[in-house]
Amino acid sequence: MSRYRTTGLFVLLAALWGSSFVATRAALSAVPPVLLAALRFDIAGMLMLWYAIVSTDRWRPSTRSGWIEVSVGGVLFVAAHHALLFIGQQYVTSAVASIIVSLDPVLAAVFSSLLLTTERLSWNEIVGICLGVFGTTFIVKPTSRTLASADIRGIGFVFLAAGAFALGAVITKRYRTSIPAQSMQAWMMLIGAALLHAASVGLPNESLASVTWSPVALAALGYLSIVGAGGGYLIYFTLLDRIGPVQINLIGYVAPVFAALNGWVFLGEPITVTMFFGFMTITIGFVIAKYDEIGEEVTRLRQFTLIRE
Repeated sequence: MSRYRTTGLFVLLAALWGSSFVATRAALSAVPPVLLAALRFDIAGMLMLWYAIVSTDRWRPSTRSGWIEVSVGGVLFVAAHHALLFIGQQYVTSAVASIIVSLDPVLAAVFSSLLLTTERLSWNEIVGICLGVFGTTFIVKPTSRTLASADIRGIGFVFLAAGAFALGAVITKRYRTSIPAQSMQAWMMLIGAALLHAASVGLPNESLASVTWSPVALAALGYLSIVGAGGGYLIYFTLLDRIGPVQINLIGYVAPVFAALNGWVFLGEPITVTMFFGFMTITIGFVIAKYDEIGEEVTRLRQFTLIRE
């Protein structure tokens, strides 16, 4: 029964994060992108901070290294990633954005090989990364005409967003402390939200006065803050403890399916054959890149099953 609950949570998280791309697209029709990201993490950060206060006695960093950790996460995980992602989503569909973001694990492998001396790319990881890049290129299909178009610019912003998230994961690993995950995430969100507000002030058309508050915009913001960020991260950390980092990384390759389906149902965004094959290529690349780790997890699971029987 526990395995079924874990699987159910995994699918639920993929659905929540996949549909967040659609909620973002809906909210962007009324709220400027950077301001939208800032407001999202105002709400999510306060909720996560409340959860940290009631669930642990270490609700804030108490050391310099702890503040470095949450500051790096606030800059890269929250501020840079979401500002670039929300700007990019003005020009690309939910499905395309989610597929490009699914390159996070692939980009993280590249940054790890460059910045972490204890980690080097193996041949299967190199092949997997190449397939991931090819899959994304297959989806984008850049030509001399489209390279100057808004869509290509949007894809560039989303790709940089994925890079910021991957780089944040690698740098944070170098400064990881013993601060509880919920406390770490709360302060990352709050620091990131403050930076997003600062950036929003300096951008044109990025003010509360420019927001058209409609029921759709309020519902989308509520979903992104409470469900996508707040509830999503709670499920994420629960699954991280249960199944480990290798299997939870697969969430990035399931979420695009839900993003595409929700975009098709709610926004009328088309699902093309090219997108499907691009997604499959990225998935195969990830499996090849993580072949050894996945094999170890499968062996461990089989041994556990035999012991239980």
